[in-house]
Amino acid sequence: MTLPQVKSADRAGASTRSSLESPAPAGDLPWIEDAVKIAPKDARDLSKVFFGQLQFLEEGTHEYQYARNTLIEMNLSLVRFAAGRFRNRGSGDLEDIVQVGTIGLIKAIDRFDLSREVEFSTFAVPYIVGEIKRFFRDTTWAVHVPRRLQELRVDMAKAREQLATELGRNPTVKELAEHLGISEGEVTEGVVAANGYTAGSLDVPVDSAGSGQGGSSGRTVADLMGEPDPGMNLVEDLHTLAPLLEELDERERRIIEMRFGQEMSQSQIGKEFGVSQMQISRLLSRTLTKLRTGMSTEDSTPARERP
Repeated sequence: MTLPQVKSADRAGASTRSSLESPAPAGDLPWIEDAVKIAPKDARDLSKVFFGQLQFLEEGTHEYQYARNTLIEMNLSLVRFAAGRFRNRGSGDLEDIVQVGTIGLIKAIDRFDLSREVEFSTFAVPYIVGEIKRFFRDTTWAVHVPRRLQELRVDMAKAREQLATELGRNPTVKELAEHLGISEGEVTEGVVAANGYTAGSLDVPVDSAGSGQGGSSGRTVADLMGEPDPGMNLVEDLHTLAPLLEELDERERRIIEMRFGQEMSQSQIGKEFGVSQMQISRLLSRTLTKLRTGMSTEDSTPARERP
């Protein structure tokens, strides 16, 4: 093997590599001036030499760091190869993907054993690809979706493509469920979850038809979105309050109607009943407490248990 970048060196007479602090090549390991430029075929042969020595070196020493860092640099071509498969995923540039894949490469180097009798590239690529996939799974979804549904989305996409080829049309939910061996409800759940993969901007202009495809109407998606109706809470409260009012006695209902329906003062109500304002205040307070307690109990009762 003829490599201009590789120079033999022993423990005592090695030169210094700029990428490491006080590097000292270990034993019979060659000193590689620029490991990144090593051709993939040569890197495969050299990696065996470095792995053979790495297992005998003490972790944390300069010699160990030299061997480990050189292995990383020599095998970065594996990371670039794997990262190329994900360049069109639409999230993050290629350099970001390479950095994530390098983490997988480092894990593979730390766990590789020559006794496995497999090529390092065969062992390392699943680690690299797995790290990149984890990156996309954890960072590219617009909303948090359980991992089970993320994986289902991928399976459904493959199944839909296969069935579309076989049937000559898009498959139905039932056909997808039968193909994947899951229920139709799970397929529907997967379709809904897939909508969380990407999110559109609320500032996207819409055309006059409101299609969201861009236009000159001057309106955006946000302009067409509805808002919570505060009146809905009032409707719910009145619906809950109605049966509680029926449980009050005649005098209590009359006092509530006069105070809040006719907006009479406590003094005026007292004159109607021939009692003092203080007595009306106590009656009103007791009645309102009873209603509040009833509504609180109703709110805490599951919907399926309500009449």
